[in-house]
Amino acid sequence: MTRATSELIIEPAIVRKNISYLKAKLDDSSKFMAIIKSDSYGHILSNIVRDIDDIVDGYGVVRLEEAISIRKISSKKILLMQGVYSQSDFKEARDNSLDLVIHNSLQFSLVKDNDSYKNLWFKINTGMNRLGFEEDEFLDIYTTYLSDKKFTLMSHLSASNVPSDISNKTQFEHFDSLCQKLNPDILKSIANTGCVINFPDKSMDWVRVGIGIFGGYIGNNELQTAMTLRSPIINIRKINKGQRVGYDGRAEATQDMKIATVYCGYADGLPNHIKDGTKVFINNVGAEIFGKVSMDVTTVDVSHIPDCEIGDWCEFFSPNHSINNLASSNNLISYDLMIRIKSRVKRIYKKL
Repeated sequence: MTRATSELIIEPAIVRKNISYLKAKLDDSSKFMAIIKSDSYGHILSNIVRDIDDIVDGYGVVRLEEAISIRKISSKKILLMQGVYSQSDFKEARDNSLDLVIHNSLQFSLVKDNDSYKNLWFKINTGMNRLGFEEDEFLDIYTTYLSDKKFTLMSHLSASNVPSDISNKTQFEHFDSLCQKLNPDILKSIANTGCVINFPDKSMDWVRVGIGIFGGYIGNNELQTAMTLRSPIINIRKINKGQRVGYDGRAEATQDMKIATVYCGYADGLPNHIKDGTKVFINNVGAEIFGKVSMDVTTVDVSHIPDCEIGDWCEFFSPNHSINNLASSNNLISYDLMIRIKSRVKRIYKKL
């Protein structure tokens, strides 16, 4: 082993594979927007854009800075998904040919003040109750200002990953009902990853897919995790029955054990509250976390791995061991795990 360090290995070939899988579910007329906010969910935004630009129709981000950085390397559509909130940002967005989401009257006032109605997406609240116009408010704006304009009507599903949830039916009905009151030429968008997988008939004109392209969607085994978080073992010790491991002595040995200390902790991005028994992989054999995650290290029970040595890699998640396993067993979401990996973890971006 050379210098001990945790590694985050990013595989764009898997991102491309996931996109192709999802696109195969869509109607030919549906366009595919890759949602790559928060540095492509930790996958390095500029690299991902270069490696998927030929197979997507556009990108969605939240921060203006990220949108502008994409514009420097792609001519595709770029949607600023929460819009802008000032005249200066509105002008900068227009100067960079960005599409804007308009979700409240303050944002629409910027549109009116600048008499600029191109490349707009109007967000409707159909039940998520976070952002978006209520129907009556939007219809007033539509009747006065938009009836002869081209735009995209959008909404956001709150439970598309649970197809039996009644809110899906309610939101689809609300959205479809509103669309019937508008010019039939407007474009429509409501589908996220869960919708593409569970309700592909609702793909409409644009789908907006984020977590699925990185393999973080729980409930689908075809989508692979596109990153590997791994770190080397830096110590192995034997403990006796009754001895405890780690802070607060949370983990107590019920028999003689062999414990590996792995060079990765919450300062690297692992959640501090990961439970004992959470599965990781060493030499492609499942092992279990034993003891509280510390700032710099995590302890793992390797009693059943006889050939385990200092320097061997411990994988927390990888294409072969889904990030969803770690997330779901600890009441986490894959999004959180992807974006929380800290800068001191060495990032390795594989070439296509």
